[in-house]
Amino acid sequence: MKIKHLITPTVTALACIGLHSCTTNLGSTSGGGLSAYQSYDRPASLPTNPSKVRVKVSTSKQIAYVMEGTKPLLVMPVSVGTSSTPTPKGTFRIFKKEHRHRANSHGYAYSGDNVRQCYLSKKPGGWRFKGTPMPYWCEFKANYGFHTGWMKHHPCTHGCIRMHENVAPKFFRLVKNGTPVNIATSQPEDSTLGRNVPRPPDAGPLPDYSGSFMLGDGYFNRHRSAKFQ
Repeated sequence: MKIKHLITPTVTALACIGLHSCTTNLGSTSGGGLSAYQSYDRPASLPTNPSKVRVKVSTSKQIAYVMEGTKPLLVMPVSVGTSSTPTPKGTFRIFKKEHRHRANSHGYAYSGDNVRQCYLSKKPGGWRFKGTPMPYWCEFKANYGFHTGWMKHHPCTHGCIRMHENVAPKFFRLVKNGTPVNIATSQPEDSTLGRNVPRPPDAGPLPDYSGSFMLGDGYFNRHRSAKFQ
């Protein structure tokens, strides 16, 4: 059972439901599609002056630009909210960073070797619960943040901005609490830096990582080592 098919809750992390891909096979992580997805990466550079870093997001292009003045430090595809659950537009600042962030409303109920993906409110009696892992969380508006998650080729989130697992650690390193974030339908960089940016394979058909993997620290460490040019 996939989280995106459940009734929408009204508690913290509402914006981030739907982390996973579309299939129901929680146990398989093999196959060429997944290998291609896991090998995806984007180049990044460290800033000369970290206080000058800012983030610009184009929701129409589903691209985020991490800039130092006019210099691009990281140009990365992202996944944004759907038309019914849009990513908020406007000017914000990152105010909370947490590598090992977990949702507090949806995740995994477990009892012994049994693991079930569900909302906390639907947890079977007597079972324990852990929230969905959202690695490299960078919150810019209450309950909305950048975080690692399965990326698709169409808007698919409940408002959060999903990053690829190999690129998220770079973004996390580049920004800090107070970094400005501008989110708009389009950005001036779309016609230059945003042209022909390769996207990872669509995660929709890919198998999810296993429930036991998501209960532990595995997903928080499921990325390449972040290297900068």
